[in-house]
Amino acid sequence: MVRVDGSGSGGALIQVRGVDKNYSRAGEEIHVLQSLNLDVDKGEFVAFMGPSGSGKTTLLNLLGGLDVPTHGSITVDGDEITHMSAGKLTQWRARHVGFIFQMYNLIPVLNAFQNVELPLLLTKLSKSERRQHVEAALTIVGLAERMNHYPRQLSGGQEQRVAIARAIVADPTFLLCDEPTGDLDRKSADEILDLLTRLSTEYHKTILMVTHDPAAAERAHTLLHLNKGVLVEGAHLDQVAGGVA
Repeated sequence: MVRVDGSGSGGALIQVRGVDKNYSRAGEEIHVLQSLNLDVDKGEFVAFMGPSGSGKTTLLNLLGGLDVPTHGSITVDGDEITHMSAGKLTQWRARHVGFIFQMYNLIPVLNAFQNVELPLLLTKLSKSERRQHVEAALTIVGLAERMNHYPRQLSGGQEQRVAIARAIVADPTFLLCDEPTGDLDRKSADEILDLLTRLSTEYHKTILMVTHDPAAAERAHTLLHLNKGVLVEGAHLDQVAGGVA
């Protein structure tokens, strides 16, 4: 279940309470997020839509520990991350968060296997254990036979699948997807959405996805709408399809 009214009882995987995020620009204070409350249970697939500048990516950055709120608290799986030190946040992200971006962010001089292995280099796994994890992740995304290929030898959709394998290789608590189909043609985008749906249904992954694509939002269990920093539950696709980014 997903709730935006702060009425959760405390059992949710992700709990956001009274979160504000403000920035100062040219002496003016910009209120990006305002009094946000959010509860997301384990295994939920949530899509966020809204106009450009509404705070969608800012929210993902806060949930992933890449930024900290001005006010309020964020708790994930019992860990209150809002006041963690930078060092502890780095360790927490490596264990709990899988990031999937629009532009893949693969390293060109590393092959698919090496790109997927990167998060595991921060762990205590042996070389053989890392290989098992990488091969399993690449098999899930359908690219086991391409593990020795470099990004330049892959299509955009295949690159994004490698990026998804990298995101899931350490079995994170949840996945944060920022426009994961935004740079792909419709066919490749649908293949990526099929994969995310499988991760949700078969592997019970908790997924939070920012998207401007109504076809992507339709795959989620819950659609939330951000507008001027305020989160609204139950928005319909025809309400948010126009002018979103």
